[in-house]
Amino acid sequence: MAACRKPVLLGLRDAAVQGHPTGPGAWTASKLGGVPDSLPAVAAPRPVCEVCGQPLALVVQVYCPLEGSPFHRLLHVFACSLPECRRGGARSWKVFRSQCLQKREEEPQDIQKQENGLTAEDWCEGADDWGSDGEGTPSPQLTSGFGNDSNIARDKDWTAQLQDLCLQDSVPGAVPPVPPVVPQFLPYYICVVDEDDYRDVVSLDHAQSLLREYQQREGVDMQQLLSQSLSSDSDEKYEKTVIKSGDKMFYKFMKRIAACQEQILRYSWSGEPLFLTCPTSEVTEIPACSHCGVRRIFEFQLMPALVSMLRSANLGLSVEFGTILIYTCEKSCWPQNHQTPMEEFCIIQEDPDELLFK
Repeated sequence: MAACRKPVLLGLRDAAVQGHPTGPGAWTASKLGGVPDSLPAVAAPRPVCEVCGQPLALVVQVYCPLEGSPFHRLLHVFACSLPECRRGGARSWKVFRSQCLQKREEEPQDIQKQENGLTAEDWCEGADDWGSDGEGTPSPQLTSGFGNDSNIARDKDWTAQLQDLCLQDSVPGAVPPVPPVVPQFLPYYICVVDEDDYRDVVSLDHAQSLLREYQQREGVDMQQLLSQSLSSDSDEKYEKTVIKSGDKMFYKFMKRIAACQEQILRYSWSGEPLFLTCPTSEVTEIPACSHCGVRRIFEFQLMPALVSMLRSANLGLSVEFGTILIYTCEKSCWPQNHQTPMEEFCIIQEDPDELLFK
């Protein structure tokens, strides 16, 4: 019997974020760009590039609690916006997971339930909750006071750092170091739709046109490509796919996203990623969670349409990629009283022909 296909949610760019929203529950918004929001009692990640040492820019923030879990859950994806670091691979990208209890008076057995892990079915029952404004959004009473406490804590932290500065420690005539400017992309909210609502209603004409251009440029036999793809079993092993220049994998990618070309994110917790190019050995060698040792599973991926939407106000920032695959701890573990984000894992697949997505 064929395995049940995991539901897929698509993230689309929504309205621009005006200012910097604050207050209880501001961190429940999924967005692209801007600055990372922090959960109550958990510091916002401030990563730097392993290649150049400069601060990374926030690419997306995804609010994605799991069904049956007592935790709020937030994922942040960062990237280096400097052109010279675009070939740095995973060294110029970072993924972090933050969590906090929905109620401070949460019972110990609820925490133990989270440590024992969650099934994909648990999450799927509440799949429409993440990043939406519907009933799945945590009620205001769960977070009232938390957001303000977090802001006060940050203010105190900065105040303490300023108080620690001593004039006598400075060298006469020396210019105090200027903190590096954290790059920011223009922020937009992310709205969510179900992929199944798109699959059978949108024409594939545009995808076929792009593929014909690809055929002419690369000298690919389109009819052969189509017949090979359409006759493939849905559970085929990607490593057995041997087509010149990865054309078959590329075609399947284009065919799948054609129904909703504006998608910037595909979310399917414990589901299957949509590969743009033939996966390398790193897909089968994903490191286990650095805290609990449990395997990491696929959670979501960033899509090519996002590249052109990452704009800056005046610094000319940009990133380039084909798709970014995000893998997180299967248990979504979170030690009691933990206060710093946990780093997760990502795989970068380069765009084989970025002109097709312009």
